[in-house]
Amino acid sequence: MNRLHQALDGLLGRIDTPAPIVLADVVQDNIDRMQAFAARHGLAVRPHVKTHKCTEIGRLQIAAGAVGITAGNVGEAEVFAAAGFDDIFLAYPVWPAGTKAARIRRLAETTKLRIGVDNPAAIDALADAMGGAPDRLQVVVEVDCGARRSGAPPALAGDLALAARRRGLVPVGVFTYPGHGSSGPEARERAARDQEAALVTAVRSFRAAGSTADVVSAGSTPTVAFSTADVITEIRPGEYVFGDLNNRRLGACTDEEIALFVAATVVSDWVPGQVILDTGTKALGREGNPEIGFGAVAGTKGVLAKLNEYHGFLALPDGAGRPAVGTVVPVVPNHVCPVVVNFEELIVTDRTGTSLRRWPVDARGFLA
Repeated sequence: MNRLHQALDGLLGRIDTPAPIVLADVVQDNIDRMQAFAARHGLAVRPHVKTHKCTEIGRLQIAAGAVGITAGNVGEAEVFAAAGFDDIFLAYPVWPAGTKAARIRRLAETTKLRIGVDNPAAIDALADAMGGAPDRLQVVVEVDCGARRSGAPPALAGDLALAARRRGLVPVGVFTYPGHGSSGPEARERAARDQEAALVTAVRSFRAAGSTADVVSAGSTPTVAFSTADVITEIRPGEYVFGDLNNRRLGACTDEEIALFVAATVVSDWVPGQVILDTGTKALGREGNPEIGFGAVAGTKGVLAKLNEYHGFLALPDGAGRPAVGTVVPVVPNHVCPVVVNFEELIVTDRTGTSLRRWPVDARGFLA
């Protein structure tokens, strides 16, 4: 992790803290590695942009070979569509109330838009939202594979496809989210097996209902390495582009693949065994707990054992070096997604810290 310190040293005097620092060369390596993995297994990559919310990074993913993007809400999809992204899967059970009906219609007119559905009421609402042109909207049936989040029972996928066809929508396939693969290193492969079983059942259900599942969409960053079953046609990883401590603990990324950290300054050191950083929940979010910490300083055994809004309590084990007040350190977050949305722009450099660019977090604040 010394490379994070090297990159940070190259930026000192040119940035204020706290600041999200992105290593563009590591990001590119991560993108290329995922694309090569997918090519080896005959899979399409449709990365989830909720992790970075940045059109510059989305363009890198498309340039590397991604077939389109995955978005988490209508606003996110609109931001990327306005930037020229024309193949968007909104992998979320959208309820088209308020302005969303008209916004979805506009998106369907200007992009190849797919939306996830998992119940008949949502299918009817989306068909109504599309007015006289429901066939402009593709839907992908979400099934649950054990995460117990959204998603219908896999055996009912065909019934939902039939309901969509009857309303004039275009059912193109199925997807699932193996979120329970994040519970520990041993859970990744087990969740991927659950995912495969659910998708196989869903595809058979589609076929029994007279539909063809051309799209069979799978994978999260923790489980993507095991998401290679023949039934799967595309993968939707998001966090792989940056990496974080959670994925490192799970074995889904290495230290060398972590591409984002938060530059933080030591601002107080009165209490033995800790120093205070200028990086609290308003920069990092609150992912973690006192046992594993809320982030860690790269290259040390120090973890952020507690966070206030603007303070990070860096616990220092016995014998650990004690950074002096004024020292700037690289904090690697537990979960990278909440960090990105706390900032208007990403400070972009490389492993050496010699370059300096700023990329806007374009979809920041777009939650609806």
